[in-house]
Amino acid sequence: MRKVDGSLPGPYGRAMPSDPTILLDHGGGGRASRRLIEEVLLPRLINPALARLDDGAELSVNGYRLSFSTDSYVVDPLFFPGGDIGKLAVHGTINDVAMGGGRPIALSVGLILEEGLPMSDLERVMDSMAGAAREAGVPIVTGDTKVVPRGAADKLFVNTAGIGIIPEGVHVSGSHARPGDVVLLSGPIGSHGVAVMAERAGLTVSCRSDTAALHGLVQGMLDVFPGIHCLRDPTRGGLAAVLDEIAQQSGAGMQVDETSVLLGDGVEAACELLGLEPMHLANEGVLVAVIPPEGAEAVLEAMRAHPRGSHARVIGTVVQGEPRVVLRTAIGGRRILSVPSGALLPRIC
Repeated sequence: MRKVDGSLPGPYGRAMPSDPTILLDHGGGGRASRRLIEEVLLPRLINPALARLDDGAELSVNGYRLSFSTDSYVVDPLFFPGGDIGKLAVHGTINDVAMGGGRPIALSVGLILEEGLPMSDLERVMDSMAGAAREAGVPIVTGDTKVVPRGAADKLFVNTAGIGIIPEGVHVSGSHARPGDVVLLSGPIGSHGVAVMAERAGLTVSCRSDTAALHGLVQGMLDVFPGIHCLRDPTRGGLAAVLDEIAQQSGAGMQVDETSVLLGDGVEAACELLGLEPMHLANEGVLVAVIPPEGAEAVLEAMRAHPRGSHARVIGTVVQGEPRVVLRTAIGGRRILSVPSGALLPRIC
């Protein structure tokens, strides 16, 4: 629960961090990432816009409501089946703006280049980035480039920011889920995480990254029902992390049916082989929507009419009770869907 002034009580007050140094775990999107935000970042930066803890900020400027988001991409390797760091940066930032209900209108790009990076790699990334922005209809309008000495970075890091206009009547936030709401998932999960991991490890699997811009899908959903409560793309930390975040932000529970969650091609085999939890794997072309029951059917139909939502389905409901996610398993049992811990897949975005 946030105070009127936007400050956060309890764990968001100033405190000594529980971890004495930065670990790879802090970048994984799970428990350590959450501790870093709650103990170090938020207490020092807190303001009403940041306190929402959504994928982007909502800002009011001269009668317009803007969705504004920034992200940094350090994926290793730079190129992987189905995508690369450039395409990923464009898609990821467009998606974060869209998850705030905004229609993206412009992007910025900052490049951190390591001395010794092959010029051909940079050209390949920039061609991919330009193509992704052109295809999405969202131009890159400003940017910055820095070069650091050999060894001071790892080839290429990309920072992006995006801005979009939120239509009248649209109010989307992770804190808006209410008991009785329906939870929708736009497509199969796990493909991006497995594709990047396999490329890094030199494994041969059938997975390709699902990286894609989702603003067109979101626009179609909002056109038929502007009253959508929550939108999130389950990137770092996967579906488990994003559902838990919504539950925590909204102070409500969730019940999710495991058999309703589709896995991407090759994901199940890779998880069985490597002992991975598919719910923790990163995605870059999938979204979660929390919808009031009166709008769920119309939104689901709109999702299925779009290429990025053709496999959309209901996966659960929001319920009264403790803010946690309970998974109904395929064999009829129940378990808490835990937030990932540790550096399961470092540098997947």
